[in-house]
Amino acid sequence: MLEVGVKLLTDSARLPECAMSGDAGLDLFSDQSSTIPSRGWTQVRCGIALEIPEGLCGLVLPRSGLAFRRGITVLNSPGLIDSGYRGEIMVLLVNHSGTDAEIDAGDRIAQLLILGFEAVEMVAKNTLSQTERGVGGFGHSGR
Repeated sequence: MLEVGVKLLTDSARLPECAMSGDAGLDLFSDQSSTIPSRGWTQVRCGIALEIPEGLCGLVLPRSGLAFRRGITVLNSPGLIDSGYRGEIMVLLVNHSGTDAEIDAGDRIAQLLILGFEAVEMVAKNTLSQTERGVGGFGHSGR
């Protein structure tokens, strides 16, 4: 199992954790009480900093239950946490409902998914290889 270092920045901060054994996403918890205005957004502190190993990144994703029950989701979903970032993890939540939404300290507000990636090098070319799709854009596949 891979280790990701977590620094608790406040006494009330919580480690990200999986709700169920085998889950891919770890719950992120609010470290503050906040009000998300109707049809507005706010930045919510998690009170943690991460030490994600090089070659990995963190994606901050919405919680389906929060979206379904309260109309709250992650505004910049997915939020990207690069391995070199050592600042506090904060989640930008948006409230799509018609009423203000209260977030309490300790609430599960988002999920964190740690993923590996391969470094790439962009190379300028005059021509690209041919594919079945070709240059067809939005809706081109007909599916």
